[in-house]
Amino acid sequence: MDNTHIEASNSLLRQERLNASWFMSMEDDRVRINNWRTDYNETRPQSSLGNLTPSEFAAQLNEARKVA
Repeated sequence: MDNTHIEASNSLLRQERLNASWFMSMEDDRVRINNWRTDYNETRPQSSLGNLTPSEFAAQLNEARKVA
């Protein structure tokens, strides 16, 4: 419980991906988890990030650092 953001992400991964289906092989596992990770980081808005996706939020931070 040292990092609540990581704990929340791990909980969602377990609920939505690991507990939701059976994996046929390690490769199947890797592909499905990678697809979930990509969806989570690139297409899902996060309320804690002002309803931006993590990718959008990171891009905003990088742009702000360039300006400053």
